[in-house]
Amino acid sequence: MKKFIAASLLVLMILGLTACGGKKVEVGIVLPTKDEPRWVQDEARFKDALKDTNHSVEILFSQGSSAKEKENVDALIAKGIKVLIICPQDGSAAAAAAEAAKKEGIKVISYDRLITNTDAVDYYVTFDSVAVGEAQAQYLVDQATGKGNPLYLYAGAASDNNAFLFFEGAWNVLQPKIADGTFVIKNSSEAVALQGKAKLSRDEMSKIIGQVTTNWDFNEAKSKAEAHLTSATNADKGNVYILAPNDGTARAIADAFAADKAVTSYKITGQDAEKASVQYIIDGKQSMTVFKDVRTLVKDSITMAVAILEGKEPETTGSYNNGKIDVKAKQTEVIVVKQDNVKSALIDSGYYPASDFTGLK
Repeated sequence: MKKFIAASLLVLMILGLTACGGKKVEVGIVLPTKDEPRWVQDEARFKDALKDTNHSVEILFSQGSSAKEKENVDALIAKGIKVLIICPQDGSAAAAAAEAAKKEGIKVISYDRLITNTDAVDYYVTFDSVAVGEAQAQYLVDQATGKGNPLYLYAGAASDNNAFLFFEGAWNVLQPKIADGTFVIKNSSEAVALQGKAKLSRDEMSKIIGQVTTNWDFNEAKSKAEAHLTSATNADKGNVYILAPNDGTARAIADAFAADKAVTSYKITGQDAEKASVQYIIDGKQSMTVFKDVRTLVKDSITMAVAILEGKEPETTGSYNNGKIDVKAKQTEVIVVKQDNVKSALIDSGYYPASDFTGLK
């Protein structure tokens, strides 16, 4: 019996050691959802970039849930991560996950979207989101002639800090052209009420975004566009100009406007250079996209994580206030892609193969 007990204890000890010595992960990456092409693309780029590092990494998806996001972070903490790279589903809600990581001495890198209202964020790797909005708006300005052009505004999710930065950039460029009569806002009473202001406060932007948010959702964007067109008169249509926040919503909104017989033509913005939108641009159904080379963003994130693991100070180029602290940031440039430079920007650069598209010139 004593031998049996001793043997049993030995087995339990071995099992316990095995459990404690499970797979260790140095870098944990948490992305918002697998249901949007953008984030699947990011996952693929991370995997490509990680071929060049010997550090152990695990990528998890939150599937649109802040609760699942927190579970993912807790699971990665349990695996002993030293660095957390997280693109928050909701910037404010993700503060709890960042704080849980910080409590364990883990460095937190906010990826693409900023985690807000916490001091638990160490670094932010991002595209210049204000510049994205400015590029979108500048395209519309460059295409417009005369006065009284109908302008339809759409925005991302109010839970995403980037949506405010995109809109801020767009407003910087559009507002003077709204003030001089080049554009007339047709789908937001809040934007009309504030159209005399060159700079908007966060609360003022929130009022506008509350009316024109797509929540980054294809179906919501399409429904909202259809509702706006239903309530608009034929005089509010004709040759229209549309600020769409990203490619997924741009395609949905474009489909709605294209189906309205009173819309003679439309110019519509986008961002992310999603394959489906690149095809739309080739086919003349979307006007432009802001190409954010995820390869560079991913490379910056991995470079930053490796520097942290090696005890070095990561390179940064600016900072963003997240409502609590100024977060050191590494910014990546953006490129405007139109029908005439799809090949040079996206194919010749090796981002996509030409075989992914039809009608490419």
